[in-house]
Amino acid sequence: MRKRFFPLIIFIGLVGLLAFGLTLNPRVVPSPLIDKPAPLFSLPQVHDAAAVIGSEQMKGKVVLLNVWASWCVSCRLEHELFVKLASSGEVPVYGLNYKDRREDAVRWLEFYGDPYIVSALDADGQVGIDFGVYGVPETFVIDGDGIIRYKHIGPIDENTLDKEIMPLVRELKGRRT
Repeated sequence: MRKRFFPLIIFIGLVGLLAFGLTLNPRVVPSPLIDKPAPLFSLPQVHDAAAVIGSEQMKGKVVLLNVWASWCVSCRLEHELFVKLASSGEVPVYGLNYKDRREDAVRWLEFYGDPYIVSALDADGQVGIDFGVYGVPETFVIDGDGIIRYKHIGPIDENTLDKEIMPLVRELKGRRT
């Protein structure tokens, strides 16, 4: 009798797991780096190969780190929002140009606008890997102590910016004053 119902029990269990999986938000992927120090890095700048940008330059202030690439179609969806945010001056936005060619990245920023304080060129993608990036765009909120407080996968929209990211940024800035 047991053997007869065993396949049915397995099937019901699998259906339950799949149904649960359908309730999850694919944009919310738990990151093991949340509440941990951001990976240390030092990379050449997109606009100036002789100059470097690193994690040390971002310490002491709450920042957004946006991982982007010129070949990324989804990056175009959020880029105008970052240009607008950067012009507000409310939070510094740094870029991490991921697995791209310098000349393509520069051309892209010239065409679409450059919202970044500075953008680092991660040509081989190693720093992206250190941050747990598996696709672009991804955006991180990093506090003044260099701790990752939030990670967003995919393009940011106005709702996410207004309801999730900026309230967190304001809260973190308030802690430092």
